[in-house]
Parts: sequence; C-alpha cells; structure tokens
Amino acid sequence: MAIRVHLRTCFGFAVAALFATATHAAEPDSVSLREQTISWSTVKYAISADNGFVDGSLDKTAIVDRTFRAHVLENRYLTVTLVPEFGGRIISVIYKPTGHEQLYRTEVGVPYGMKGGVFYYDWLMVYGGIFPTFPDAEHGRTWPKPWDFRVVKETAGEVTVAMSIKDDFAYAAAPRQFARGSTGIEATYYVTLKADRAALDARMVLKNPGDTAIDYEYWTCTTLAPGSDPDHPRTTGAAEIIAPIAAYSVPHWSANLSSGDESAGEGRSRFEKLRYFRNWPTMGIAYAAPDMQGRNFWGVINHDNEEGIIRIADNRVTPGLKMWTWGFPSFTDETDARKDPNPQRPYVELWAGVSDQFFHSAKFPARSEVAISETYSPTVGMRNVTDANESILVNLAAEGANVNLQFFSIEPAVSLQVTLKRGEAILFDGAVTADPKNGNRISTKILPDGGGEPVRLTIRTADGKALIAAETKIK
Repeated sequence: MAIRVHLRTCFGFAVAALFATATHAAEPDSVSLREQTISWSTVKYAISADNGFVDGSLDKTAIVDRTFRAHVLENRYLTVTLVPEFGGRIISVIYKPTGHEQLYRTEVGVPYGMKGGVFYYDWLMVYGGIFPTFPDAEHGRTWPKPWDFRVVKETAGEVTVAMSIKDDFAYAAAPRQFARGSTGIEATYYVTLKADRAALDARMVLKNPGDTAIDYEYWTCTTLAPGSDPDHPRTTGAAEIIAPIAAYSVPHWSANLSSGDESAGEGRSRFEKLRYFRNWPTMGIAYAAPDMQGRNFWGVINHDNEEGIIRIADNRVTPGLKMWTWGFPSFTDETDARKDPNPQRPYVELWAGVSDQFFHSAKFPARSEVAISETYSPTVGMRNVTDANESILVNLAAEGANVNLQFFSIEPAVSLQVTLKRGEAILFDGAVTADPKNGNRISTKILPDGGGEPVRLTIRTADGKALIAAETKIK
C-alpha cells in the first residue's frame, strides 16, 4: 500500500514524497539452495561429438524435450535458476515482489546460422539467460558445453556457487576468423545470493596459467526481458535500453540500424533513437562508441510496467557494450513458438566485453588473472537510471521548478535518509522506507536564486553510512 506524504520545508515550498509501508516480513531473511530438474524444448537436430552440426538433421516439424539438472537460489526477493549443463548460465531471475521474470528464455530452441561462417561451431541456438562467452567473438566456444558445478558457501545469510570450465578443446572445422587450437584459459563463474538483498551478485574469474600471453575475447551475454510472465518471457514493445552513452557505431552489414539517425561524428550515430526496441527495423549489432567510457551500468526497462533489470559493474574492466535484437518485427510478427518454431524472437541482448567490439582481441598476459564483478538488480517504478552502485539505483532529474527522484534500494530492509540540496539550501531531508514492490519517488520544488548550482542527492543509512551521491543540472 502506498502512502503519499505532503511535507513543508522551512522555506515554505511543498514537497511530495511517495513512501511505502514496509512490505517485507519482520522475520529475518535467509537464502536457500535446492536442486531440481527442468525441461527445455527444441526442434529436432543432431550434433557431432565435437559440437558440429550434423548436415540434414534439422527437422522443424518435430519438437523434443531436453532435461537439465538445475540449481535454484532463493531469498525473500529473488528466485534464481542456474543451468551449468548448458553453457554455465543463469537462466532465470524472478523478482518475487512482482512475480515477474527478468531474463529471456526461448520456448523452443531452433538452430540457425549453419555453414554461415559466423559462429565458432558454424551454427548457434539461443536458450537465453546470462552466460559467459570466451575465448572468441560471437558466443565463443563454451556456450553448448557443460560447466562443472560446486557449492562454495552455504549459510542462512549467503549462498555462493561456482560454475567452471577450461578451454582445453578445439573444433577443427571452425570458420577461418576464429583462432585455432585451445587457449588453456580457465574460467570460474561465481554466483552469490545474500539474505535481505534484492540483487544477484556474480564474479567471473579468468586465469591464463600458461607461460605466454594470449589474444582473447571475453563477453558476458545477457538476454533481457524484464517484467515478463515467467512462463512466457519476452521483451515488449515498450522496452528501452538503459545505457549512459551518447553514441553508437555499427558494422557495415548493420548500417540499416543507423539509417536516418543523427550523426555523432565519423562512423557514429546519436543513441537517442536506438534506445527503444520499437526503433530497431531489423536484426543487427550496435556498439557503444567509443565504449562505455567508465560508466558502471546498463540494462533494460520495460515501460509497460516500469520494471527493469540493470547490470552494475566496473566497466573499466569490461568497456565494451554490444547490443543486439532481431528487430521490432520479432515482436509485432511473433508467432506461436510451437506451431512456427523460428529463432527470431523478441528479446534484447546486451553484452559486456573486455574489448570494444567483436573480433577486437584483448591481450591476456602470461600467468595472470582477470576478475569481473557484476551485480544484476531488478528495478521497479523507475523510468530511467542516471546513477547506480551495488546498493542503490537512482533516476534524478531537475527541470523547470521541479526536482524528481526515483530510486530502488537493493537492500530494502535498510532504513534510509534522503537529502536533496541546491547549494546550501535543503530541498528535502527525510527518513524513507524502501518500497521493494513499487520503488520510491520524491518530488520537490527547486528553490529560486540558486546561482546556477546543480541539485545534489545523498542517500545514507539511518546511522549515517553513505550509500550513493549524485547530482543533476537544472534544465
């Protein structure tokens, strides 16, 4: 239940704040880990022992079920399902306060790209979720392989598990643009869920145990469909890519994506139009240009219900952002997956890479390690994200005479103190209870004669620990 509270500051300006009564239970939260069997349907096909596609085996008229052993992590806010057996992936993140899925998962898998020279095994099939890809571009070579699974920590307050694999294999028939032979890179993907935390934390650790440096690519692939029906996850027509970038570039074969967009310099286009899924005319790749420039978040918000999922990470380690969809016609022309199985489905694929683009290798020094920490947070009640960290996501804007703040607390049980100031003038200063179901919104008036000062936000815990600070200029 939401309560609108009207306050007055000592300056006499009206302040409207949307607070919420605590929706979380009073009893302590805990994290559980369980194992279960899940099924996934695909059309009928066959592969060789080294994952090559068997010519002539595709039969789209026959649908078969595959069974995987899954591992489910759960706390008060999230139910997270992992499938190590097929690419070491996080296949589902359900946000329990709304009951909605945040990740895309294809209902019927359909192989495509056979003999196209695009993918390492010369074919691909989308399952979905979040999963690591290396040591090559275009989904790498571990996406169809089983990863080893182990429990690292299991307590009431935290469950951490690990999925791991070593690149000690190779596909002799890989297309020419892919590296020959194995790299020996060892990868371990740690996934952590903590009590009283409404976000999932992950950490990819890559090791080069060899005596020579390696040219490699690493990308975390995310297929996103926030605010979805858990039984039929899909990106809607109101999906927006949330990324603090101004420009993008495309490979030559995706030039139609940028047709008509305003130029942002040689080879670049302004990102304002392509943020929206509805403006993707067809499938294609777009890259943040020149890269993420150190900004630490990106994701997707579904404006049909203002639910989103945001990845928060140190993008100095993963500066590359690659964006892909099948195009908006995958939504408008969507068919019954079982009657018309095809790979062109409505989802937004965002990738975080150690290099800026596919086929732009990074150098992995000998006997060294690369660690990539990520937080995946749902959002509710937010139209945008302007600032984020592992504790809070914020959308702060000041326009005309108004300041509008939306925020989502990743630890909703923690009591907060929110302060908005312009210069030394206090626009708002009050205790706020985080609302995990609807998010929080605060609106206030901008005091006059601020001398051009920006509006500054600080959110602290009730005992004074700083969680996030942000500022915005007045438009």
